Amino acid sequence: MSTFLNRCSVTLATLGPVGRIPMAPGTWGSAAALLLAPFLFVPLPMGGRLALLLPVLVIGVWASGRAEQVLKATDPGCIVIDELLGQWVALLPVTVPTLVHYPRLWEYALAFGLFRLFDILKPFPIRRVERLFPGGFGVMLDDLMAGLYAAAALTLLPKLANAIGLPLP
Repeated sequence: MSTFLNRCSVTLATLGPVGRIPMAPGTWGSAAALLLAPFLFVPLPMGGRLALLLPVLVIGVWASGRAEQVLKATDPGCIVIDELLGQWVALLPVTVPTLVHYPRLWEYALAFGLFRLFDILKPFPIRRVERLFPGGFGVMLDDLMAGLYAAAALTLLPKLANAIGLPLP
């Protein structure tokens, strides 16, 4: 294998130094994704957001699969490009900032918490997907699914809160 491609794959898979932060690299990866989102993801219209997720998925599958081989480990904690994908999927329902709709920080905080919850607990069928698909596909798809769960919850929880008389700002 090419040394240059190996280094590129590990750098992409770990989001540079983010995956190398000791203790809870997945949480740090999600935090990095959250910090980048207001500049690179949330301002896009829904079609743009979805279009951006596709190359993140494709690059993530390649980078994480190759990084697993280089690091000689299955889904090592330092691979956090999957957190970028999952966190951005969780942010799909977040309000696009405009002059009328300002960014609502509670949406970001709730998306972060929900994604981390589903990524850690891995409710059915997330754990199964992680095991079914080898290499980079398994690494990326379980976080994609956790992000989808979080996005669904982020969509439903404010409606539920409003229905019981707890409107959110």
